[in-house]
Amino acid sequence: MAEIEAGTEATVGERLRAARESQGLSLEDIAARTRIPTRHLESLEAGEWDRLPAPTYSLGFAKSYASAVGLDRTEIGDRLREEMGGTRRAAAVHEVYEPADPARVMPKWLVIAAIVGVVAVVAALLFLRQRELSEPGETPAAAVESPVAVSGAQNPAATATPSTAAPSGPVVITANEPVWIQVTERAGPRLFEGELRAGQSFQVPTDAKAPLLRTGKPEALRISVGTADAPPVGPAATTVRDVSLLAADLMRSGGATPANPAAGAQR
Repeated sequence: MAEIEAGTEATVGERLRAARESQGLSLEDIAARTRIPTRHLESLEAGEWDRLPAPTYSLGFAKSYASAVGLDRTEIGDRLREEMGGTRRAAAVHEVYEPADPARVMPKWLVIAAIVGVVAVVAALLFLRQRELSEPGETPAAAVESPVAVSGAQNPAATATPSTAAPSGPVVITANEPVWIQVTERAGPRLFEGELRAGQSFQVPTDAKAPLLRTGKPEALRISVGTADAPPVGPAATTVRDVSLLAADLMRSGGATPANPAAGAQR
């Protein structure tokens, strides 16, 4: 490392170089950290202002360099401004700083061509997809449905069975957001009362005879019967009570209608 003569104040470039070398860093390391070209870092350390861009960029380079090696960027900027003073040649003010090598920038016509090519590929894929959907792929589906329709006409009971079959599985209440609920047996004990956190669930006991739900935020609940979701149990921001949690009732109408505010006041 170059020694600084005793009794003389180090320049900004000398201070930056000394801090870099004390940390065992090369100019390439600083360039990678700051994204400043190595030739500009060399000019900063040597105090060759005429080889640097406009003063504004030079100050920015010095501050970024200072931050990279742990020096006070404000102090370095002020000191460099004093050193530069009026020594910069007038022509330097008009220089243009190029953050990237123009040779590495993709030509404009090539960018436009690439965009057009991508659009053409997407349009072709959409066209092929649309043609696949419009081709006679629907005929087999119609052919499959025809025997079912004939069979249903000959045996009405066969078609009625799937539509009337009740869903099976446990009744689970899941909160989409924090919500207070109460679950009770009709004319019986409370099965649950409290707040469900978002994502928390409560499973209605399978041995419950006539479980009923009460809540003031029905829109915050998702009630499922097995793998099927039940319809909403009431309008948003409406207190509902005596909502039947039996699977058949839930899947048929969502349980019960909203509570009557007047009736609630009488209770």
